[in-house]
Amino acid sequence: MSLTIHPPAPPGHPPTPRRRTVLALLRNTWRGLTSMRTALVLLFLLAVAALPGALLPQRSLNPAKVDEYLASYPRLGPWLDRADLFEVFASPWFAAVYLLLFVSLIGCLGPRTLDYARACRARPVDTPRNLARMPHHAAGTVTVGPEEVLADVRRRLRGWRVVVREEAPARTADPPGSGGWTVSAEKGYLREAGNLVFHLALVGLLVGIAVGKLFGYEGQVIVLTGGNQFCNTGILGYDSFNAGLRVDGTSLNPFCVKVDTFDATYLPSGAPDSFRAGIGYQAGDDLAAGPDGPWRPFQLEVNSPLRLAGDRVYLLGHGYAPEFTVTFPGGEQRSVTTQWRLADPNTLLSEGATKFDRPGLVDEAQRRRSQVAVTGLLAPTTSGGKLITSVFPAPLDPEVAVDVYQGDLGLDDGRGQSIFEVDRRQVSAGVLTRQARANLGPGEELTLPDGTRVRFSDLTQWVSLQVSHDPAQGWVLTFAVLVLAGLGTSLTIKRRRFWVRLRPAAEPGRTVVEIGGLARTDQAGYGEEFTRLRGDLLPDGQREEASGRCR
Repeated sequence: MSLTIHPPAPPGHPPTPRRRTVLALLRNTWRGLTSMRTALVLLFLLAVAALPGALLPQRSLNPAKVDEYLASYPRLGPWLDRADLFEVFASPWFAAVYLLLFVSLIGCLGPRTLDYARACRARPVDTPRNLARMPHHAAGTVTVGPEEVLADVRRRLRGWRVVVREEAPARTADPPGSGGWTVSAEKGYLREAGNLVFHLALVGLLVGIAVGKLFGYEGQVIVLTGGNQFCNTGILGYDSFNAGLRVDGTSLNPFCVKVDTFDATYLPSGAPDSFRAGIGYQAGDDLAAGPDGPWRPFQLEVNSPLRLAGDRVYLLGHGYAPEFTVTFPGGEQRSVTTQWRLADPNTLLSEGATKFDRPGLVDEAQRRRSQVAVTGLLAPTTSGGKLITSVFPAPLDPEVAVDVYQGDLGLDDGRGQSIFEVDRRQVSAGVLTRQARANLGPGEELTLPDGTRVRFSDLTQWVSLQVSHDPAQGWVLTFAVLVLAGLGTSLTIKRRRFWVRLRPAAEPGRTVVEIGGLARTDQAGYGEEFTRLRGDLLPDGQREEASGRCR
């Protein structure tokens, strides 16, 4: 058995057919990916891919709505879930389209930017030999010398990029200048600049949105009016918190908000007219001064957020929090105000649960058996019937329909439970029983069999606040403005060329003038500009022996 050793291929050896095929495939793939047509297709696909995020509930925003959708559509829902349509913006396929669009735009804009830089330094092209073939053309003889016509052409083409070239004389013995001159002019270079600004700003916009998703966060919290506070010191202070991929919640911008008042006005139909919350806030040096630091007042309205150190505080909505006072048989008294959630956002009919622990009991078992929960419906303006409902969202005639439970609420068993309802497992187990049911107005009360009294004491309002942090919001706004500016520039500016050839006529003091024009875009309007230039350079009274046309 012999072993043959082949010498290495000399430098410059042509690649093998397989290698040529692979290189050609990679080259063609890159050219196709970085073409503007591909970028437009990917941009369209990105818009289409975002539609499910707007039409279907998203798990990151409202998990309860996703669960409700899955329960309502048991066959379709799981298939949509497998396709990540309930978390579109975090899905791999959406990220793939996003990244491909990003790569396509960058790969396309790099060569185009270099080409535009070279075009800006290049001189206008030479005057064509036969101007009669141009889409716009005219010729004639004027009764002034070539030098005067040339000076007039320069004046008329002010603002254009102009190059004047002297043509060679017909005979070598002729004096210089006897061959005439040609003028090459070009205008509309900003059209391509606007196009590049549009696409570069689009790339910047995508980067800004990505940075916002990485380092931004958004949280919602409910705060009662009357001076209650919320401080942005950690995620535990929020009712819900959506963090960016690089946010762990330990380094939030510190500030505090105190909600003093809330005023709402409604139309006679019950539709809201305006929401306004009177708040105070502390940030920076005010917050560093401690509890005695000054509170700066601010009127918080819908779509008029409070902006603090890169964060924005929005007013989302409001609701009601009834205050109940429970007097236990031993004389102990406790008042609790808890927000109730909206059951009808139009009339602000609310539902919820207010829970009490009897104070002063040393026996743990007896304390659990003495817990009280007030649940039911709250109507800001009652209908007045036995089954109450709300007929207007303002608190004109509030009333509550309550069920009062007594027993072990399950608050100490280590299991989480909603603040808006009692644990139905405790009711099913018989350790929590309903003791009374009644409709109560402000100041009215009911008495349980063991002598415990429950009074509807007052009605307080709560506001829903949203804190949004996006470190790239300024850049996003800047790039969005540049996108519009670049698009407007590329659509309004026309790229066009204009040529003039001047030759001395046979008669002294006369000049043969030939002009031609070419619009480098398909936009209309250049014909009017060419006609105006033709009228300036070839007036009707001097357009003798006209031999051209404007077509």
